[in-house]
Amino acid sequence: MKRITARLQSLDASLVSVLSEWATWGNLVTMNNPDAHLSNLGSDCVRNRRLRRSPVPTLVFYLFCVQLFPFANLAAQSAPARTESQDRFPGNAWQTLSSPEKHGWSKEKLAAAQAYANADSIHTSAVMVVQGGEVVDQWGDFDKKIDSYSVRKSLLSALYGIYSAEGVIDINQTLEQLGIDDSPNPLTKEEKQARVVDLLRARSGVYHVVDFETESMKKERPARGSHAPGTYWYYNNWDFNVLGTIFEKKTGLKIGDAFYQRIAKPIGMQDFQPGDVFYFGGPLSIHPAYHFEITARDMARFGLLYLRHGRWNGKQIVPEAWIEKSSHANEMVQTDGVDRGGYEYLWWVDYGGVHFPEVSLPGIYSARGNGAHFIFIIPTLDMVIVHRTDNDPPVKDAKTITETANRGLPVGEIRAQFGHLVKLILDAQTSH
Repeated sequence: MKRITARLQSLDASLVSVLSEWATWGNLVTMNNPDAHLSNLGSDCVRNRRLRRSPVPTLVFYLFCVQLFPFANLAAQSAPARTESQDRFPGNAWQTLSSPEKHGWSKEKLAAAQAYANADSIHTSAVMVVQGGEVVDQWGDFDKKIDSYSVRKSLLSALYGIYSAEGVIDINQTLEQLGIDDSPNPLTKEEKQARVVDLLRARSGVYHVVDFETESMKKERPARGSHAPGTYWYYNNWDFNVLGTIFEKKTGLKIGDAFYQRIAKPIGMQDFQPGDVFYFGGPLSIHPAYHFEITARDMARFGLLYLRHGRWNGKQIVPEAWIEKSSHANEMVQTDGVDRGGYEYLWWVDYGGVHFPEVSLPGIYSARGNGAHFIFIIPTLDMVIVHRTDNDPPVKDAKTITETANRGLPVGEIRAQFGHLVKLILDAQTSH
């Protein structure tokens, strides 16, 4: 009943808003852009301008509406419901739908998706399907902490969004301004002109070797000095590692501590602790990799945070404008000569209908880690799908982690099998 009342009040408010526009047409006052801290995101960033109205005409017209439109609530009752569930979040633990069938899900088709996952060659260890803030289905070790590999990048991106909004980090600063170099092979003057935002977009133009990368990354690395900063996309672990160095240098905090205080605690992650971020490096670069050991159910909370535009129970955790920029691309990127969609602010983004095979929905985006670790976000269906594979390295050093990563299937095969699994899950919902 409370939900229905809120919906009706929302409709009345919308009606009043339209009418009050007439009364205040000549009295609009431009406010400062609330996302001004994101002005350095580039010309393609959405910058909303907000308008403030005088409350007096609004009150007059509200009284007018009450008298003139006593049956407005009837219209609200017949209006189609919106599938946003933006007030629904897990508490101390995830809530599971007691009867998925009543919400348009086929139990038999969900079982078929699980059977496929249990037999696939990407070694699925856990899956969670969340819709409307509740668990539709889950199986496997969803409460087991394992290395998330490159999902780390999307997790770090959220911290950059928070601290850049607060003015602690300026993503337009160059490596030279930040005092960033490397050893034993130093950066050139031109390489030091790369900005933080270039690293966030994997377009730094710095092709320095690192101690942890896959064979395919080594194969595709351009020659040093071959592209100017900001002009060429290459999935570059040097960029991603240096972002960790810059974050800790500018904030004075370890990544694990910052993530725990600013994200994990506010959204109620059940398992994550500051010590779950570990570091490893080697002789090739002074900038270590940072990896997150995290459970599927905590990854699902993070995915829901992004699905809810950075808000959690009414509090803005990650700036909405940052998530907007992270989830929209304007350029096709490639690996191994194959179109992969877009890549922005350490997230993989649908572009030109390209994201995963067999899955084409507007607005989808994902965090991805070697070996089939995924946080897959589907805004149009109010859904998050988390997938894990148990390729946790037995020893947390660069050599072992690299060997473990290189034992995985080729990226194309992983994408194909995960894409098919997602299709099976989506086909299990008969109501969309």
